[in-house]
Parts: sequence; C-alpha cells; structure tokens
Amino acid sequence: MSILKDILYKVAIESVTGSTEIAVNQLHFDSRKIEANDAFVAIRGTISDGHDFIEKAIGVGATAVICDTLPENLMNGVTYVCVKDTNAALAFMAANFYDNPSQKLKLVGITGTNGKTTIASLLYQLFKKAGFKVGLLSTVKILVDNEEHKATHTTPDSITINYFLNEMIEAGVEYCFMEVSSHGIHQKRTEALHFRGGIFTNLSHDHLDYHPTFAEYRDVKKSFFDHLPNTAFALTNSDDKNGSVMLQNTSARKLTYALKTYADYKAQILENQLSGLLLKVNGNEVWVKLIGTFNAYNLLAIYGTAVELGLDSFEVLRLMSELESVSGRFQYIVSNTNITAIVDYAHTPDALENVLNTINDVRTNNEQLITVVGCGGNRDTAKRPVMANIATELSDKVILTSDNPRNEEPETIIHEMEKGVQTQNFKKVLSITDRLQAIKTACQLAQPNDIILIAGRGHETYQEIKGVRHDFDDMKNVKEILDQLLK
Repeated sequence: MSILKDILYKVAIESVTGSTEIAVNQLHFDSRKIEANDAFVAIRGTISDGHDFIEKAIGVGATAVICDTLPENLMNGVTYVCVKDTNAALAFMAANFYDNPSQKLKLVGITGTNGKTTIASLLYQLFKKAGFKVGLLSTVKILVDNEEHKATHTTPDSITINYFLNEMIEAGVEYCFMEVSSHGIHQKRTEALHFRGGIFTNLSHDHLDYHPTFAEYRDVKKSFFDHLPNTAFALTNSDDKNGSVMLQNTSARKLTYALKTYADYKAQILENQLSGLLLKVNGNEVWVKLIGTFNAYNLLAIYGTAVELGLDSFEVLRLMSELESVSGRFQYIVSNTNITAIVDYAHTPDALENVLNTINDVRTNNEQLITVVGCGGNRDTAKRPVMANIATELSDKVILTSDNPRNEEPETIIHEMEKGVQTQNFKKVLSITDRLQAIKTACQLAQPNDIILIAGRGHETYQEIKGVRHDFDDMKNVKEILDQLLK
C-alpha cells in the first residue's frame, strides 16, 4: 500500500477534491483491472478516452481518480486529482509507486528508426557475457536477468516499465537496456525514468501514420535527449544527418560514433563477408559474427556504450567477437550443400533494401539471390508495390507470398505487390500464396552457393490468418526443408 500524496510527488497538479492521505492499493489506467482502493488514471488514447470510464472505475472500487477534466458529478468518498497531463502524471506516479527503480540501476535507452532491438539485445548479451545481472526491455521480449516475459509494445506503458524495473532491482540486476520508441516518448512513458545513457541510431521515414510530419517524428526523438540529466551520456550516430540535431539541447555528456566521419568512436570495415565482419574499432581490429554495414554501426554503438559504462575497451572487443545475431535479424544458416538461408524481419521498404544491399555487397555474383517476401494485411498498403519493386530489382529470383494476412485475402495483397514489378523483372517473379510452399520452392530452386532471403516476419513465430494465430517459424521451416532435400 502507498499513500496517494506520496505517489503524486512531482506531478503537475491543477486541483484536488478530497483527501490525498488515502492508501492506494494499485495504480491502473485500464478500468477493467480496477479493484477496491485502487487509483484510476484517465488516459486519452488513440482508440478510447479513459475519462469515459471514470464512473465505471469508481463502481468497481477506485477511491482516487486522476484526470485532466473533472467529471460533472463528483462522488462522495472519492479523491479527484485534476492534472495538466495524465500521461506525464501516470509516468511519475508509476515511478513513485515502485519507489523509483530506474535510479537504482544503470538504465540506457536506445532510440532511432532502425537498430533499436539489435543494439538493446546485443548489449544485454554482452553484459551477460561480462558476468553481470542484466535486464532488457525490447520489442521482442522483456528479460529480468534470465527470466523472460512477452512484450506487447516497443515501449511498454509506464506502469509495466516500472513494475519490471522493480523486479530487476529485486533480482539484483545492475544494467538495463531499453528500446525507446517515438510513440513511447510522445506518450510520456519515459518521462519519469532516470537514464544513465541514451543512444541515437538513425532516422528514416517511418511511423508517419502516427506522427503527422517527419519534423515532428524527429523532434519527438530529440526530446528524449533533451530530458537526459548531466550525469548521463548521449551517444549519437554522426554519419546520420539528424545525429547532431539530437545533441543540440542535451545536458548529457555528448559523444559520437561513425564510420565515415571523425567521431569519438570510429570504425572501419576491413572485410565484409557472409561469415562476418573484420572491423578496426578505435585503432584495434576485431572479427565479429554479424554481417553488413548496418551491423557495423550497431556494434560501434554497443562498443561506445559499454566503454562509457565502465568496461575495459579490450574486454569489450573480446566480448563483441562472441556476440550472436539477434533472433530474426539477419539470422542465417548454411546447409550441407552450401546454400545460405537468411531470415530477416525487414517489413518496410528501406529495411528490405538495406538487407538486400548488404547481401549484394558481400556476394560474388556467381550465385543466385532468391528472395521470399510478403506484406502484412490490414497495414500500410502503399508499401506493397514498392517492396515488390525493391525485391525484384535487387534479387535474381523473387517469390511473392503471404506474410501475416490478418483479415485480408492474401491473394489481394500479393496482387497489389505484383503491380510494383517492372516489365523487365516479370520473368524473375513467382507468386505462391502458401508461405511454406513458397519457402520450399525457393529451397528447390537454390543451387550450391546460392543465397535465400526470407523477409518480413523474422522473430515472429506465427502467422495470423482471419484472426487466428498459427505456429509458423521461418527459420525452423527453412532448416527442415533444406535437411529434407539432402535425403
């Protein structure tokens, strides 16, 4: 039990009706979770408005209501706290409720369009290998040292974040690495957290379904760095034209990483092969198992972060050489017949182009590149022809197939993708609705030394068809098919 007055610390309060000396059992912004003596925070969401559910929350036991507009009828025995911004209020209240866990460990946030999951997951892996207890808050999962929990959003809500940070403290975790999305920043979910460091990866046109303009998307990312304290470091990719913008108003210690320009943390790619990268990092060579220029940037951000958090630079390089690729992010296997199969989460045009360019950079062109790609249903339809065009331009053969069709007909999605294929590339394209058959066909077409890319779903181990989730793991399926073809 916490006292309401204590958990309202640092909240910008407009007015209070009732007593703030009352005990609060739990804090919720979902009225369906409310029980006796809970506090309800009314959040204005994109789908529903919590203010419409105040009466319901009181009906099931809420004794405190935090809102930005008071209801017309105030109930006796209920404390109403009117605040300027309920999202910010929730962030501070959640932090206070769990006794500010972010101050008791070293929390590092990673933001940018691409690379967040890879950097956060590999930092977790590196610090684990260094012998520490580590936490991870990522798109894919939440890890409290070795204990795994499923993640539902890139940046969880404020209550979930603080709950798991508190769990980490109790488990003896010293470092936590967290993906910070533009949605999460905009909705003030990171507002009351104490960060020891922030990393900026890059910025490209994404989430413009949520942010009205690119400038707003950039400024929201920047606001994360604006709020970093002077005890933190801000590490930015200075090769990205928005990299310097992120540091303009920060109080944090300003640091840069780059491949092309002068920076505090500098790397050169000496060798780029399908088996890995040979990098020269701040004058020292290291061989890593990850592939492609984008991973060279990710590894440089990881190196800089680990050094800034106090690890020995040579020890960091040794640990980097042991890192394994993140599930569904440029994950690959080589069959006994020397066919390379790569599974990657690339589900946007720029991510698909990145991954195909990476493969084309390291191959000899004496082999075929066969790409299996689909697009998700009930999502941005404009990218469908664009992705098919990119795939056919940059591959030798392409199989268009279903991704997660959700409630759409997969044939409709594939038909929309086909519209993007240019006349000269028609002969490269097959359309196979069934994803398993598409992968099987790619494996049958592949000759020794050929490369198969299976794009779009990566770490997702299911297909969603008409509201039903079916088990479907791209990596598992391609392994099994390649093994069967040997028999």
